[in-house]
Amino acid sequence: MKPEINELIEISKYYGANKEYVIAGGGNTSFKDEQTIWIKASGQSLAELTEDGLVALSREKLHVISSNIYSDDPAAREEQVKADMFLSILDPWKNKRPSVETSLHEIIQYKFIVHLHPTLINGLLCSRNAKSLTHKLFGESVLFVPYTDPGYILFKKLESEITLCREKFSRDPQIIFLENHGSFVGADTIEEIKKIYNDIIQKIEEQIPPISEITPLPYNPLLNKVLPGLRILLSGEQPGVIRFRNNSLIANFYQNQQEFHKISLPLTPDIIVYCKTRYLYIEQSSTAEKILDSFHHQLPRFVSEYGFLPKVFIIKDMGVFAIAESWASAEACLDVYEELIKISYYASLCGGIKFLTPEQVSFIDQWEVENYRRKVSQITGSGNKLNNKIAIVTGGAQGFGAGIAEALFSLNLNVVIADLNEETGNSFASGLTSKKTSNKAIFVKTDVSDPVSVKDLIIETVKEFGGLDIIISNAGVLRAGSLDDMDPETFSMTTNVNYNGYVHCAKYASDVMKLQNRENPDFFTDIIQINSKSGLRGSNRNFAYAGAKFGGIGLTQSFAMELAPFRIKVNSICPGNFYEGPLWSDPHNGLFVQYLKTGKVPGAKSIEEVRKFYEDQVPMKRGCKLGDVMKALLYIVDQEYETGQAVPVTGGQVMLG
Repeated sequence: MKPEINELIEISKYYGANKEYVIAGGGNTSFKDEQTIWIKASGQSLAELTEDGLVALSREKLHVISSNIYSDDPAAREEQVKADMFLSILDPWKNKRPSVETSLHEIIQYKFIVHLHPTLINGLLCSRNAKSLTHKLFGESVLFVPYTDPGYILFKKLESEITLCREKFSRDPQIIFLENHGSFVGADTIEEIKKIYNDIIQKIEEQIPPISEITPLPYNPLLNKVLPGLRILLSGEQPGVIRFRNNSLIANFYQNQQEFHKISLPLTPDIIVYCKTRYLYIEQSSTAEKILDSFHHQLPRFVSEYGFLPKVFIIKDMGVFAIAESWASAEACLDVYEELIKISYYASLCGGIKFLTPEQVSFIDQWEVENYRRKVSQITGSGNKLNNKIAIVTGGAQGFGAGIAEALFSLNLNVVIADLNEETGNSFASGLTSKKTSNKAIFVKTDVSDPVSVKDLIIETVKEFGGLDIIISNAGVLRAGSLDDMDPETFSMTTNVNYNGYVHCAKYASDVMKLQNRENPDFFTDIIQINSKSGLRGSNRNFAYAGAKFGGIGLTQSFAMELAPFRIKVNSICPGNFYEGPLWSDPHNGLFVQYLKTGKVPGAKSIEEVRKFYEDQVPMKRGCKLGDVMKALLYIVDQEYETGQAVPVTGGQVMLG
C-alpha cells in the first residue's frame, strides 16, 4: 500500500469519527498522483474506511468527462457521465462505485482533497448572507459557489470557477465553499488539511458563537401509549423501528408551528437522502389520545400531498422521532435531522435560513445517484420475515437464554436482553452490537419476579425501538428438594420467578402488543414461555419447579384465549434437559451437583453417573440443544394459526397422547 493511501485512510477516519464534521457516512476524500486518483466509494463510511473502500481510477480517462458532449436531458446525461466514469475504474473487480464527486476531486490540483459537511460551516452556507459573510471572513482567495445541482452541472460550474481562479491567483483555491452543501479543502499533506479546517472553524466561531451545551431531556412515559401504534401507522408491511431524541436544542423548535417552520424543509442534499423532503409536526400532545387523533387526522393529508409516509415526526414537548426499516437507519435519520436543527440554529444567527428550493429538492430526490446512496446505506438482514423485529428475552444474559438471544440477533432481530446479572448482560449486549449490523441489542437489568421491574423493561424497550413483537419468558430458577427438605422461602422464590414472572411479562408486553394491533387488526405478535418437560409430567423431589411449570402451561392456555382477539399468540416450548448449560453443568450449583447431593439418582457416585442416568432416559440418547429449541421457536412465530400450545422438544422423552 502506498504511504499516502494510509494517510488518506487516517484523515478520513479522523474526520469521519467526528459528528461535527460528518453525519451518517457523508463526506468524501481522495488522493491522487500523476496517473491515478483513489477516492472513497459511494456509500462507504469515512469513519470505517479501509483500502477496500477506495476506488482507483485513471486520471487520463477521467479527463474525457470534461471534453465530451452529453445529453440535455438530466437523467440521460447523468447516466452517460456515470458510464464514462466507470470506464476509468482501474479495479472493477472490487465492485465499488466511485463517488459522483470524483471529477470534482480530479480537477482540483492538490494531492489530497477532503470534502466534508461540517455543522458550523453549513450553518454559514445555509444562510441568506452566505456569500457576503464568506468573503468577509475569508477574502477573495476562497472560492464560494452558489448552490448548483450536484453531478455534471456542479462539475462544469466548478471547472469554470477554478479556471478563473487559476488565471487570477496562479493557483487552485485550497478552500471551496458550496452553498447549501459543504466544503472542499485541498493540500499536498494531511497536516495542512487539518490546519486549514481548524482555521476555518476558528474564524466562523468568531462570527457565530458555537452551541455551548446540549442537555438531554427526559423521555415522557406517555409515549409508551403512543409509539407502538405510530410504529404500525407509519410502516408498510414490515413494521420498522422508531428512534427518539429530546434535548435542550430540539426543545427550541417544537413549541409551536412558527418554530417548527425553521426546521420544516431540507437545507442540504444529505437531509433529503436520509430524512426525505417533508416532516410531520404534532402540536396537540397533552394526552396519548390527542397525539394519536392528530396523527389519524394529519397523516392522510400528508400522504396525499407529498406521496410518502413521513420518516421524521416532531411531537410538541416530546422530541424528534425517526422511523425506518432498521435501528441503524432510524438512528442515522435522527442524526441527520438533528444536524438540520443545528444548521438552522446557526443560519438564523447569520441573517436567516436559506432552504433548498422545490426544484432543487426534486432534482436530488429523484437523482439516481442519491437513490443508490440510500440503498447502500441501508444494511439489511437476510430478508426473512423476522428481519428487524423487536424481541425481549428474559434470563437472556447467560445459558439457554443467551443462546436464544444470540440466535435471534443473528437473524437480524433487535434484541432486549433482560437479566439480573448486570455485568454479564452488558458485556453480552456489547459483544453482539460490536458487529456492523443494522439491528441492535441492549441490556436492561430486570427482576421478573418484580412487576415494577418488568414494567420498566417494557418502557425501555419501547423507548429504544418503538414497539414489541416477541417476548420470550425464559428467566427461571430451579431448586431441587423433597417436601422434607424444601423451606417456604425457597418454594416462594422459585414460584415467584418461574410462575409470577411469566404473568408479569405477559401482562405488560400484551399492553404494547394490543396498541399495535389496534392500528392493524391483522398484525400478529408472540408471547412465548420457555417451559420444561417438567411442565408436562411430574418431577421427583423437584415439585417447586415442576409445579410452577405445570402452572405456566395453564397460564399459556388462559392467556391464549384472552389475547387471541388481538392476534397475540401465546405458546410454551417444553425443552428436555439442556446439559451443556450452567443450569445443569455449573460445577458449584448445577443440577448434576444438586441431584448428586440430594440422592435423586439412586446409587450414583459421580456427576458423570448422574448425567448418564438422565441421558439414558431420552430415546434420542442426548440432551436438548439450542438448535432444537430455536426450530420450535421459529415455527411458533412463523405460523398464524396455533396458540395455547405446549410444544415438547424432549427427544421423545415426553410423548403427548
